[in-house]
Amino acid sequence: MIYTGDALKILKNLPSDSVHCVVTSPPYYGLRDYGVAEQIGLEPLPEMYIAKLTATFAEVRRVLRDDGTLWLNLGDSYYGSGKGAANYPKNAKHYKQGTNRGTVDCPNTIISPPGPAKNLMGIPWRVAFALQANGWNLRQDIIWAKPNPMPESVTDRCTKSHEYIFLFSKCQNYYFNSEAISEPVADATLARCKQENQDGSARAQARYGGKKYTENPDIFFRTKSGGIYDAGDGRRNKRSVWTVSTKPFKDAHFATFPPELIRPCILAGCPVGGTVLDPFFGSGTTGVVCLENDRSYIGIDINPDYVAIAKRRIEAVARTGRLMI
Repeated sequence: MIYTGDALKILKNLPSDSVHCVVTSPPYYGLRDYGVAEQIGLEPLPEMYIAKLTATFAEVRRVLRDDGTLWLNLGDSYYGSGKGAANYPKNAKHYKQGTNRGTVDCPNTIISPPGPAKNLMGIPWRVAFALQANGWNLRQDIIWAKPNPMPESVTDRCTKSHEYIFLFSKCQNYYFNSEAISEPVADATLARCKQENQDGSARAQARYGGKKYTENPDIFFRTKSGGIYDAGDGRRNKRSVWTVSTKPFKDAHFATFPPELIRPCILAGCPVGGTVLDPFFGSGTTGVVCLENDRSYIGIDINPDYVAIAKRRIEAVARTGRLMI
């Protein structure tokens, strides 16, 4: 199911406790104009952007089941970068918040710009802390490492080659299928651990991330050196740095996250036959990955052109079994 319109307004009409998992990437702050009214990302102050996302994800939290998770991908912005809303009035010492048309209500306070030009604004973490303060459990920051980052003509800092995926839960105990996203243990590590364990040390207890909501927890041996390894097929718990190359999408002039980036989010966060929500659907990557992995999806996007692209893309996958890239 795909809806066209403002995410906050549409979410208000969705039933509570109805989706298993949320995987999404909102428009980044001050980087791109998507050409539609009431879009998120072009607010004159980052505080307004954060407030609008916080209000949207409050509705997401209501729609999410108690054992559900939110996987949120966000990139950062620089003050004075010359792109969109990231440019504060350069001669202004302060800016009165809450007076702009098209923004959510904010306290009528004086907000100072973050500093001189070239300051990294820390948008992902500021959003993460705002959601945490609004009731979400911030469980983990995952680093998306990009082997093929966007080239940058900068000589006074390193080229940016990572973004964040934040894992949030609605409650302390939640569904998380760690086995579905486990990764192979290096042969050398497995051989070393097996040798260390020849003293006959006992198996460690099963590890439950989120207690009973972790499906099929692996059983691990505990080695003499204090490490652990999988006693079964040589697999380990997935690490928090995910190396995934970016991939262009010819039908859209905007950033899309690659399917391999969000596949682990969906496999770990949503059971087979469950429903994944993406309130910033874009080109429909979440829907494509759900379709390929026996999950249902609900997508929302404010831009009707992007909804049309997503529908064509998903229909092509359903028809041919092949992903359009």
